[in-house]
Amino acid sequence: MLSKSVLRSFNHSNYVKCQQIFSCYASTKSSSNGNSKNFVIDPNEKIVSKDEIFSFIVRCMLKVGTRPSHAEVLADNLSMADYRGHYSHGLNRLDMYVNDIRNETTAKDGDPVILKESPGTALVDGQNLLGPYVGKFCMNLAMEKAKKIGIGLVAARRSNHFGIAGYYSLKAVDSDLIGWAFTNTSPLVVPTRSKAQSLGTNPIAFGAPARNGDSFVLDMATSTVALGKVEISQRRGSDIPNTWGVNAEGIPVTKPQEVQGLLALGGPEESSGYKGYGLAMMVEILCGILSGSHFGPWIRSWKSGKSEANLGQCFIAINPNAFEDDFDQRLQKLINYCRSLPPTESGKPVLIAGDPERAHMAVCDKLGGIPYPPSQIEFMRSLARSLKIDLPNIQ
Repeated sequence: MLSKSVLRSFNHSNYVKCQQIFSCYASTKSSSNGNSKNFVIDPNEKIVSKDEIFSFIVRCMLKVGTRPSHAEVLADNLSMADYRGHYSHGLNRLDMYVNDIRNETTAKDGDPVILKESPGTALVDGQNLLGPYVGKFCMNLAMEKAKKIGIGLVAARRSNHFGIAGYYSLKAVDSDLIGWAFTNTSPLVVPTRSKAQSLGTNPIAFGAPARNGDSFVLDMATSTVALGKVEISQRRGSDIPNTWGVNAEGIPVTKPQEVQGLLALGGPEESSGYKGYGLAMMVEILCGILSGSHFGPWIRSWKSGKSEANLGQCFIAINPNAFEDDFDQRLQKLINYCRSLPPTESGKPVLIAGDPERAHMAVCDKLGGIPYPPSQIEFMRSLARSLKIDLPNIQ
């Protein structure tokens, strides 16, 4: 029997439509003529199966002494990120996790500890473990509470970078629950009217189950873009939009190597960047202030690797059955309506959050794996050499 996660990825009425829109929205350079059987990828890209990526990540983490169960959760998160098209938070982040374990700024073994608990809430000490392991523990706990009393909220401190936030909201969706996930991060974003990096990219993920495996899954940073996309642009030698980042004087730039700070969602004040700034503060309150972790500019610098990160995170699960009946049917009605709206441009249908990821996964399955640019393939080779481990099978 197919798992719910597979069904939510592929088995719904708009599956073909998601395949057709791949060329417009997927994160690779692939293109399609509207037929899912006829597509091409950039000839410089190489294909690596999701299972091979998973195994490679596990080998890397085991090599530096990570507990196997922790390594596997991390690998599940990072490989899912690339599979869904979020390359900034997949393999691109592996060296950071390796270095944090090797430098002992992240604990390689142990389990999170519940410090306070009520029927609907919990405060968790992540024990400085890998963020995805802490996050999975917390979301599972929130889901247990939601199934019992209708809602669960779990805040965590002493955690680390937890990969894609959508990983956790999808876990709730797969259990027919609504799921939220938030985290604070190293200060990279300049608040509106400032040139000082003071807040993190502070992502928000929200997932809700619809009918027949369909779903709404929003996974977004509260900055205009994640730092990883700036890094990937630099590796590829390509310019970036002038709404992504600023230099040391707070002036927008188009060269990724000149970025000293990221802009909040919306960009400059004239285009409502203060709204993204407000959302970043909201996440900071739910994660850093509520949990007792570090927050704002007092979080360690990005990739400093010199001290414990002590990130704060928040996970919420809601059982829709505790509210109005037929939640999934009502949500599906809205999803179908939005998808059927007349587009402003031919060949670019109206989407709902999660559709670009479904399209990317569908194409990965057709290709037999995840397409990676030469820079990422060389990154894998370099990491494999430094750790003296086997490379994944590269097609």
